[in-house]
Amino acid sequence: MIIEIGIVAGDIWHYLDLHGEVPLSALVKDIDKPRDNVLMSLGWLAREGHVLLQQKGNEYRVSLRKDAQ
Repeated sequence: MIIEIGIVAGDIWHYLDLHGEVPLSALVKDIDKPRDNVLMSLGWLAREGHVLLQQKGNEYRVSLRKDAQ
């Protein structure tokens, strides 16, 4: 499972590098992996300080940290 989380984390990184800040719902939809895997991978990236999560209204927005690239 940890290998899959790492692979999906890489998918998230590349997606955010290409698209910039996106709604969490778009990220989950576009990554095309099980929602739980996307969320676990996103949590890993957030814990490591590679992504920013911000709540704006009713949704969360996700982006790469500028200094993490």
